[in-house]
Parts: sequence; structure tokens; C-alpha cells
Amino acid sequence: MVQTINPTQIDEADGLPMPRRIWAVVSVGFALCMSVLDINIINVVLPTLSHDFGTSPSVTTWIINGYQLAIVISLLSFSSLGEILGYRKVFLTGIGMFCITSLICALSDSFWTLTIARIFQGFSASAITSVNTAQLRSIYPKSKIGQGMGINAMVIAISAAAGPSVASGILSIASWHWLFAINVPLGITALVIGIKYLPRQEERSKRKFDTISAVANAITFGLLIYTLDGFAHHEKIDFLIFLLIIVAVVGTYYVRRQLSQTTPLLPLDLLKIPIFRLSIMTSICSFIAQMSAMVSLPFFLQNTLGHSEVMTGLLLTPWPLATLITAPLAGYLVERIHPGILGSIGMGLFAIGLFSLSSLTAESSDISIILRLVVCGAGFGLFQTPNNSTIISSAPTNRSGGASGMLGMARLLGQTSGTTLVALIFSFVIHDRSTSVCLIVGSVFAVLAAIISSLRLSQPSTLEVKK
Repeated sequence: MVQTINPTQIDEADGLPMPRRIWAVVSVGFALCMSVLDINIINVVLPTLSHDFGTSPSVTTWIINGYQLAIVISLLSFSSLGEILGYRKVFLTGIGMFCITSLICALSDSFWTLTIARIFQGFSASAITSVNTAQLRSIYPKSKIGQGMGINAMVIAISAAAGPSVASGILSIASWHWLFAINVPLGITALVIGIKYLPRQEERSKRKFDTISAVANAITFGLLIYTLDGFAHHEKIDFLIFLLIIVAVVGTYYVRRQLSQTTPLLPLDLLKIPIFRLSIMTSICSFIAQMSAMVSLPFFLQNTLGHSEVMTGLLLTPWPLATLITAPLAGYLVERIHPGILGSIGMGLFAIGLFSLSSLTAESSDISIILRLVVCGAGFGLFQTPNNSTIISSAPTNRSGGASGMLGMARLLGQTSGTTLVALIFSFVIHDRSTSVCLIVGSVFAVLAAIISSLRLSQPSTLEVKK
């Protein structure tokens, strides 16, 4: 029988004492950075891998697709396991498996060995990201949870945006194998620190893991993402329609099953909370907007302006640097200003930055590009921290795992939808205008996110509720 810790024991502790709290945050930060970075760090080296393994470009993309699909189909399942077995156990197991699979990737001598290892690496990353924000409730005092979310949002945003830069730096001095090998020392460091400093007192659920729902979840979201990608790459329409029918049938069964449960795998119970629901919708829109820029801009910088891969990575660096400054600042402000206001201002700035990027031409200077990217990064950081803080804090303590899983799922659905949207635009819009259209569409989604965020003003913030 799983031991259940009285919630009052956790409340009395009210977070880890210093300096143990710092070390716990370091462990979470290293693991999160490693898992998020590996989503897009391989993009730059895909042509090289295609040449080395003798595979076509479309087949080679499965090195990325397999990793992302593994995360999508298992994220909610791991968050549920975190509530049952403990966030610490799921998190540390994910780190250990990520180290092992990264080493296998680095030593791979065939395409299929690398691809299979990447799929299992994706499952490991899913275990890490599914519970990382849930742990912050035990690491930080309630009064400081916004600051914890600020650091978390900063790590995610920087890791996602810095992938091409990090890859370019490694490839300038070493082979592609080191893109994976670098994870091993990072992972071991996170694992050793985490074993010693991560919280041991956790409220756990006595319920059993719902295997049927986990399978239905994997089929629903896995086929949905695969179908969206299929539309972007012009696969046979009748086959895609067949897949959508399967998604509709299995998805309907999945949702109806979740509605009959007290603590469902797909946290529909949390979506009944207005401020939680609005924050999830805002998050999806924000990441669609983000990916519209991060996927399309490298094509403009390399194909239109003629920059190298390394220079492209350097030009994109101001975005994460601006986020580095504003994300922690937003974590401080969210304890004083309603998250609906901060989120609307952040997404407003983000929309302005994206729209200004759409006006770039072949004559645009590097400085003009950098200034626009700074506005984008600052706006995104100002939004992400209070939004994530609201998602986690608005859920009951015993549903922190479900809230953490939904936060990660919103990010993944937004990023995948954004990437697919860019692929569709590139397919139907003439090359010279495709990047501009992507950025304009991104700015529209940023405006939509700002509007949805403003609707949260009718709801009391989670801090106000606690007071």
C-alpha cells in the first residue's frame, strides 16, 4: 500500500529551507534544460545525418518526430504516475533513463538504432517534464511560488530557443555524436544533486493507474499529431481522413471515460476551473505564435540574408537573453499584479515584436533584427511566468501532477501546431513571402492570447484566493 502523507505536513514545511532549495532548483533546472533542449537541437544536423546514414530527408525527420511523439503520448500518463508513486521517483527515473538513452544515441552507428534510442529518450524526457512544475510546490514556499515559476519558465524558454545556437557551437568543434554525449554529464549532475536535495515529503494518491485511459490517450494524441504533420507534408488525403476518424472514435471514448472518473488522466476536472481553463488556452496560443517565428526565421536568415548556421544561431540568441531578464522579473511581479494583466501586456509586446519582424527585408540590418527579437523575448518571458504560476497554483495540491501534465501538454500542442502551420504556409505561399506570412499569423495568435489572458481579470488570482 502506498503511504499517503498528510497534506498539513507539507503545508507546515512550506517549501525547502535554504540552501537546500537552491540545490533542488539546480537539479530541476539541469534536467529540464536537457530534456527541452533535445527537442530541437538536432534540427541543424539533419542534413548531415541524412548523408551519413544514406536516408532521405523525409525519413531522417523521424529522429525528431519520434522524440516529440513519445513525449506527447506519454506526458499525461507520467504526470498521473507522479501523483500515485511520487513526483521525486518519476523525475529521478526519467533523468537516469535520459542519461542512458543519450549515451546510446551518441554511440549509434545506424539510423534505426539512433531513431529507436531517440524514441526512448523522448519517453525519458516526458517523465522529467511531466512532474517538474508539480515539484515546485514542495520546493518553494507558497509566497515564493511565482519566483519558482519564473525560473522554470526562463529555463524552458531559453532551452527551446537556444537549441540551434547550442548545436552550432558544438558542431563547430566536434561531430554530431556530441550533441547527445553532452547530456550524460549534465544528467548525472542533475541526478546526483536531485537524489540528495529534492523533496521527499509528497502527498500521494491511493488510486490505481488507469492503463486503458493511458492507451486511449496515446492513440488519440499520437494520431492527432501524426495527422497534422501528414497534412503539412501532403500525404494521401484519404489515409489522413481515415486517421481522423480513428482519432474521433477513440478520442470520444477517452473523453467519456475521463468524465466518469474523480481524478481522470486527462484532467477535465481541472478544466472546470475558469482561470485554469483560460490559462491553458492562452498557453497553447502563445506557443503557436512562438513556433511560427522560431521555425520560419532561420529560413529567412539563411536563404534571404545568406547567413551561416552559426551566425543564424547567434542572431536568434537575443530572444532567450531577453527572456532571461523578464521571466524572473515577472515571477516577482505576479505576487503583486494580477496574472491576467501581466499576461496581456506580455502577449501584446510579443505580438508587436512578431509583426515588426514580418516587415524585414533583404536590406534589413542585423541590429534591426536583434531589436525586434529582444521585444519578442521580453514579451514572451513577461507572459509565461505568471501564466504557468496560475496553472499550477489554481489546481488543488493533490492534483499538482495533472496540472503539471496539462501545462506541458499545452506547450507541446502549441509547438506542434505552430510547426505544422509553418509547414502548411511554406507549402502554399510563394517562397519570398512565406516567412512574413508566418510571422503575421504568429502575431495574430499572440493577440488572441492577450485577449484570452485579459478575460482572466474577471477571476480572482490564485494568490488572492489564498489570502
